[in-house]
Amino acid sequence: MVRELLRNLLDGPIAPQLRKFVAVGAVTAGIQMVLLWAFVDAGGLNYLVGAAVAIEITIVLSYVLNNAWTFRASRNTGRVDYLTGLVKTNVVRGTAIPIQLAVLFVLVEWQTLTYLVGNAVAIGVSGLYRYVLDARWTWG
Repeated sequence: MVRELLRNLLDGPIAPQLRKFVAVGAVTAGIQMVLLWAFVDAGGLNYLVGAAVAIEITIVLSYVLNNAWTFRASRNTGRVDYLTGLVKTNVVRGTAIPIQLAVLFVLVEWQTLTYLVGNAVAIGVSGLYRYVLDARWTWG
């Protein structure tokens, strides 16, 4: 069952869309990491506050990129649809923020990873959650 699910993710009908989602996620994760570093090391913010701000900025960027490319066939067009989709993705990804911040906190405080490594892991942990909800609700 698990092998079949993984095979479908790699070769199944949603594989092209999932690959695009992962590509957008990789780009925005990189941007999020740079923002987080800037907020913490250059700006002196607490790593959890910096992460929350960096996450929100990349939520908007992710929406713009995913709407234009990943979910092009079902993209939100027109002012109202576009803004509604932006609100939906903020709800989806907003609910992922506590997951990401909790994983980040545990990895930094209990596992003594650096905040940037912990953030990279936390992004990955919350990624599947974000994809499923965005694919079904924001662009469903």
